[in-house]
Amino acid sequence: MTVLEGVRLAHVRLRRRMLRVPVPDDFEARLDGKRIVRIGRRAKYLLIEMEDGTVVIAHLGMSGRMKIHREAAPPPGPHDHADFVTDTGIVVRFTDPRRFGLLLLDHVDTIEAHPLMRHLGPDPLSNAFNGAALAERLAGRASPLKAALLDQRTLAGLGNIYVCESLFRAGLSPRRLARTVKNERAERLAASIRDVLSEAIAAGGTTLRDHISPDGELGYFQHHFAVYSKEGEACPGCICDRAAGGIRRIVQGGRSTFYCPTRQR
Repeated sequence: MTVLEGVRLAHVRLRRRMLRVPVPDDFEARLDGKRIVRIGRRAKYLLIEMEDGTVVIAHLGMSGRMKIHREAAPPPGPHDHADFVTDTGIVVRFTDPRRFGLLLLDHVDTIEAHPLMRHLGPDPLSNAFNGAALAERLAGRASPLKAALLDQRTLAGLGNIYVCESLFRAGLSPRRLARTVKNERAERLAASIRDVLSEAIAAGGTTLRDHISPDGELGYFQHHFAVYSKEGEACPGCICDRAAGGIRRIVQGGRSTFYCPTRQR
């Protein structure tokens, strides 16, 4: 999305106002003619900062995407809800078949207090994140470790797949009580989380069904899964297929968890 930084929005075309929540009535008026100065992220929210301090908060929901059209954009389909048209002729189109995504507005001076932002935990790729910070967020938590990591108040932006892969790399069971992760365990888990996220970003994310990048490319981190979606198989470098029936799948909080009972304790 760096294609948008420094360019001016000639106009915004909004075709549907009702997404997960209604798009603000003044959405187009506050953006038309404004220059974009910065593209950022907080958890799974895309933050587009304008020259006057206005911030667009965008979320893709379960199946949404933003696609960059460098040439003439094709005619919009029924799920193409908004076009961000730049003064360079590039069009960034927001598509969301299930309408679980959102487009909202705030301001740089108040964004951290926004209801969607104020309860989020630290970013696991920030310089402030390490084992000590993670242990502090987990201290006193009696919930299973997997559930605590999926709680966005603990860490911002971690999804189900990456939690499973991180726990495997750290050798920690998803059933372990969160409060028991401290000291060396916390350092190991923090490093695993950073490594998994960094590798996934380099791979363009994970494409299981809907995910594509803004340039239309598929992610390929799914080809590097150690445990996720591999129920019954042996995990890398392990005898778990013979010793314990392979990688196990359990359901925690309505989400599938995949782990190796031999290596993860």
